[in-house]
Amino acid sequence: MVRIAEIEAGSIAEELNLEIGSRVVRINGERVRDGIDLTFMLSDTELEVETETPDGETIVYEIEREAGDPVGIVPAPDTIRECANKCVFCFIDGNPKDARPTLWLRDDDFRLSFTYGSYVTLTNLGPKGLRRLVDQRISPLYVSVHATEPDVRVRLLVNERAGLIMDQLRELIDGGLEIHTQVVLCPEWNDGAHLARTIEDLWALGPAIRSLSVVPVGLTRYNLGRPVRLLRPAEASAVVDAVDAARTRALAERDFGWCYAADEMYLIAGRALPAAAYYDDGALYENGVGAVRRFLDGFSDGLEDVPRFDGRRLRLVTGGSMEPFLRGIAGRLENATGASVEVLGVRNAYFGETVTIAGLLAGEDIAAALGRGRPGDVIVLPAEALNADQLFIDGLPLSELRARVSPAEVRTGYEITEALGTG
Repeated sequence: MVRIAEIEAGSIAEELNLEIGSRVVRINGERVRDGIDLTFMLSDTELEVETETPDGETIVYEIEREAGDPVGIVPAPDTIRECANKCVFCFIDGNPKDARPTLWLRDDDFRLSFTYGSYVTLTNLGPKGLRRLVDQRISPLYVSVHATEPDVRVRLLVNERAGLIMDQLRELIDGGLEIHTQVVLCPEWNDGAHLARTIEDLWALGPAIRSLSVVPVGLTRYNLGRPVRLLRPAEASAVVDAVDAARTRALAERDFGWCYAADEMYLIAGRALPAAAYYDDGALYENGVGAVRRFLDGFSDGLEDVPRFDGRRLRLVTGGSMEPFLRGIAGRLENATGASVEVLGVRNAYFGETVTIAGLLAGEDIAAALGRGRPGDVIVLPAEALNADQLFIDGLPLSELRARVSPAEVRTGYEITEALGTG
């Protein structure tokens, strides 16, 4: 059943007086399991909607509508399907003990894969679950493969069902679905010959495997070396070479790159980032593939529209990974704005110094690095460090950080030029 969270104004549901808090039980005789079911089932033009009110009364609504007319039922968020794995590199194991409750959720939900591009392992789906994906055309999916050799994947995920991955992928592909895949690269676990085998196996499945991203494992001070370690520069460089070899074949045979090394892989290897053309349609930014290139190109595109800040100081807050890139563009920003520019690379005490991305900076670490604010300062924070509730990962509200650094002005943005142009 799906609980009704909202009713859209002027909709069919409002005309029928559907009650918020009621549950949609069946549509056209079929049980409604979740929001995905609701979306698919409401696409029919003739509907019999069985509901249960908060008081337990069953009401059936007969609806005839024109194609495209929304019914107007907004479902409550589904209960998240949790992960059945005990991955040796699990991000949950890298949390500090006082991390807020939402950071402890081990999600592995195909619905998040379909709607938000989250990567899932498929280990918590049996034959019926896979058939549902095919029947409802849940595509494209985003799947964490990590390794295609059954014993290697079982060892990584600590789940006997993990060894079924190739059969699962074939079933989904045979059903007409397309899949983006990823490998979280753990040295001495799934690199070297294992990575070569994974690339070869996924390529052999054909064009329905839309992409393969190879991402370096990320570890905090709480799970470093337990049992996985970080990649060394030479190892990261070898991964880039393996990806490049796969790309050469993909470009020759399918006319697009297909295989991509994450930005962080290049940074660890000490190699220059590729140009924008490397990333094809750029659909994998959220997986750390091409995000830095997009940032740099976005900065160049937006620089001419940045207002003047003559005589003021711009303080650009970032993590260790992006600090060199921001220092590289600071001079251009000074020329465009008339301000002095300070790049503030913040040390991550919350997770430890192995974590260098801006999106995982804690509010307290940022506040400590900034110190007291002064009049005329404009502080630019990375928007990815905040969630939808304007909280940093350690729970510090943006409003509190603003109060601490007052009278300095605080702005946030995914692009520096965008943040500076918002006034």
